[in-house]
Amino acid sequence: MTEADDIRLAQQGDRAAFEALLNAYYDTIFRFAYKWCGSRADAEDVTQQACIKLARTLAQFRFDSAFTTWLYRLVINCAKDWQRSQSRHWGDDRPGEVVALAEEPDAQDNPAETNIYLQQVLGILDDMAEGFKETALLVHGAGLTHAEAAGILSIKESTVSWRLHEIRKQLLLLQTSSAPLQEARL
Repeated sequence: MTEADDIRLAQQGDRAAFEALLNAYYDTIFRFAYKWCGSRADAEDVTQQACIKLARTLAQFRFDSAFTTWLYRLVINCAKDWQRSQSRHWGDDRPGEVVALAEEPDAQDNPAETNIYLQQVLGILDDMAEGFKETALLVHGAGLTHAEAAGILSIKESTVSWRLHEIRKQLLLLQTSSAPLQEARL
């Protein structure tokens, strides 16, 4: 049975087909949620919400794009909803949690200096305009091409390239501003 067959059957209410989809994509959903949230517990919450939303909205998938394209968009929306709900509960007092954009959830070595830098990177992404964090996570975190990210975000490929360029400029500013600190430690 193909992925398209599973999707069609799941859209018609077939529980076994839906379970097959979840088994095939659960790790993808969790990894992307983890890269967004930065902690296993929060990623589990987002993943749970994404699975629930997948069950409720799968009928809306129309095969106009790859299923993964549609699924990434669903996870991004769940992550944004989760982030908004957390900010209402925690305000700005919640301690920041850090994860490398390309890091796997099970990675255990996180030197303090790397954590500080990654916290600054994620802070920059959070402070940038809407869409920048998603773009960075799709291209650098999920390893998608600019074209694939553009399809998921419903923007032009050139916009993805521009956003990544702007992110790099901000990161260069961060690197330049922290250079005296790095030199002082030598």
